[in-house]
Amino acid sequence: MPQIDQIAEIYASQFFWLVIVFALLYFGIGKAMLPKIEKTIEDRDARIQGDLAAAEAARAQADAAEEAYLAKLDESRAAAQAETAAAKHQATLDAEAKVKAADAAVHAKAVEAEAKLAAQLAEAFAGIENVAAEAAQEIVARVSDLNVDRAEAARAVKSALAA
Repeated sequence: MPQIDQIAEIYASQFFWLVIVFALLYFGIGKAMLPKIEKTIEDRDARIQGDLAAAEAARAQADAAEEAYLAKLDESRAAAQAETAAAKHQATLDAEAKVKAADAAVHAKAVEAEAKLAAQLAEAFAGIENVAAEAAQEIVARVSDLNVDRAEAARAVKSALAA
């Protein structure tokens, strides 16, 4: 059969063109496109590495800034606490000084009031003694019709009050 005799020639020709097309594709892709793809991948990897390095540097810089901020915050907090303690101490001293001044003023007023009270008490006792002496004089004069001297009546009243 003639059709079967042609199979070897047809397949040989097709196999030949198949090998040529695959060789062209292999070398075309392998030599022309593969280096471009590899370069793109390498560029992308380099950019990723650069971005990672920049991110790491930014993180380190942020950590350093945070540490500086926290140190400054601690320093400010310590300064504020020191100023607060100093203000409290000064306020305590001022309050103590005011209390001492008020105590001294109150004590001076109390001493003055005691002196006035003692003077008024002495004056009241003197008044009582005078009234009692006059009353004793009048009582003796009414009861016994005798005139008692004012000095003698005052002595009698003093001796009676002393007892």
